Amino acid sequence: QVQLVESGGGLVQAGGSLRLSCIASERTFSNYRMGWFRQAPGKEREFVAAISRSGSSTYAADSVKGRFTISRDNAKNTVYLQMNSVKPEDTAVYYCAAHLVSGGSVDVTDLRSYAYWGQGTQVTVSS
Repeated sequence: QVQLVESGGGLVQAGGSLRLSCIASERTFSNYRMGWFRQAPGKEREFVAAISRSGSSTYAADSVKGRFTISRDNAKNTVYLQMNSVKPEDTAVYYCAAHLVSGGSVDVTDLRSYAYWGQGTQVTVSS
C-alpha cells in the first residue's frame, strides 16, 4: 500500500511560481508511474501531468503545457510539479497519484488508472 503526501501548496500571485512535492512511502517507488491531478470547487478532478517510472517521458495537459513541469527523484521517492506563470484558473486542490506499472498500456490522463492518491494540497492564485 503506497502512501502519498503532498506539500508545497499555498497562496501565490498570478504570474508567480510554486513547486509542489509528493513523497511516497513505497521503497519500490521507481515501479510507479506518477501523476498530478487537480480539482477546483464545483468541478471534476482533471489531469495535470504525468511522468514515467524513469522520468524519461512526461505528459502534460494542454492547459498547463509550457508553464508546469513534472519531474521525479527516485532516490528520494519524490515527484515534483513546478508551476510557473500561474493563473487564477490554476486555483484548485492538487493531488498526487501513483500507478503500479505491470505491463500493458494505460491512459495516463485517466484518473481511474491510478490506484493510490494523496490527500491533496491547496493552491490558490490571486489576480
